Amino acid sequence: MLAQILAVIIFVVMFGLIILEVFERHYITLACGCLTLALVFGLGLHSWDAVMETLNLKSLFTLEFWYAAGESSESTSGINWATIIFIAGMMVMVEGMAKVGFFRWLCMRLAKAVHYKVMSIFITFMIMSAVLAMFIDSITVILFLATVTIELSQLLKFNPLPMILSEIFCANLGGSATMCGDPPNIIIGTSFGYSFADFIMNTGAIAGISLVFIVIYFYLVFRKDYKCVEAVDTSAFPTPESAITNKKEFIVSSVIFLMAVVLLVTHASTHLTVATIGLFVSIVTFVTAPKYVPEILKKVDYKTLLFFIGLFVVIGGLEQTGILEIIAGFIGKISKGNVYLMIAIIIWVSAIASAFVDNIPFAATMIPVIQTLAVTTGVPLTTMTWALSMGTDIGGSATPIGASANVVGTSVAGKAGYPVGWGKYCISAVPATIIVMVISTVYIFIRYL
Repeated sequence: MLAQILAVIIFVVMFGLIILEVFERHYITLACGCLTLALVFGLGLHSWDAVMETLNLKSLFTLEFWYAAGESSESTSGINWATIIFIAGMMVMVEGMAKVGFFRWLCMRLAKAVHYKVMSIFITFMIMSAVLAMFIDSITVILFLATVTIELSQLLKFNPLPMILSEIFCANLGGSATMCGDPPNIIIGTSFGYSFADFIMNTGAIAGISLVFIVIYFYLVFRKDYKCVEAVDTSAFPTPESAITNKKEFIVSSVIFLMAVVLLVTHASTHLTVATIGLFVSIVTFVTAPKYVPEILKKVDYKTLLFFIGLFVVIGGLEQTGILEIIAGFIGKISKGNVYLMIAIIIWVSAIASAFVDNIPFAATMIPVIQTLAVTTGVPLTTMTWALSMGTDIGGSATPIGASANVVGTSVAGKAGYPVGWGKYCISAVPATIIVMVISTVYIFIRYL
């Protein structure tokens, strides 16, 4: 009982501090992780085995961690090292791509293709945001897309804020379509052994349908902002090629990106785990661009990686003490065996919670919960997985703090002189979130139940 009380207190305090943003979030999770190891496992459980299971270091030295059919051997308890290594590897690859001007070139190329017509750029950038976020972390997508949007707005004389808000939502939507698009999906995929194709065939289908409605929605909401923009002389605009810092390195970086996509799409067949893929693309990036290694290493987001490590330890405390089984039992009791109600609870509670707290810790918390529900209720784990994925990925889009991409995008806009308050953000994002949640719920009911 003492261990359970301590685990819950540490978890609640961690969430509260993350929401309040009193300290940087990686400091919060690491501190709470250390408290979990000392107080929950040491003082409460007196169990060294619980510590070792949560740290999960032995998995790194097994063949199955790097090469295994379906990755089903990856432990769902404690630190998910596959997630950590994969995200780190993708960070390295993306920084290499950014260094040679890949993202700026792509944005400028598309803007030129639509003849710099603002409404066409608006629609094109929404679609591009969703597509890029399927393969690259949505934070990176928004960071570069928002920056280029502001640059274009200064040249074409339009308000970039509606475009940035639309891009943020579409990035989160696109990220929900694949295993590597959003951090919650990476955690879900590595925990349950799902492949890139599994996500494409399930959440990808939902995201594809939703994207059509969302593009139409944002067009109707913001059409007045861009229909009256006056045409300007574009003859003196910088060419897309001017964004490329080194042509040879640009080609190499593009090839590495395509290799990563192919490996992710085929990893269920090749049996290469996402940890292996992440490590491989990072090594290739370093080998092909040795002069950029120090700079790339400096730009890797170590704070996010440390945040994940501390988070997984705290969640491990809840799992080892049986708290997550109690939560799963509570959800099962409320639904009274009604599968439709259970799925609705998972998707809508996930969405509402993720709108106000970071969707990454919430997804990590819910993974063992739905795993327990699948065992105790007989509801297929895959059905609950897709509900959890869509709930956490899209629910986080509703508010400025719900997902990391939201924070990054609004921050870029604010620094450029376009501050975004809660009211301005939510007035367009909340209805869009509800639209996707309704589509997701109906789709899951029809297809899986």
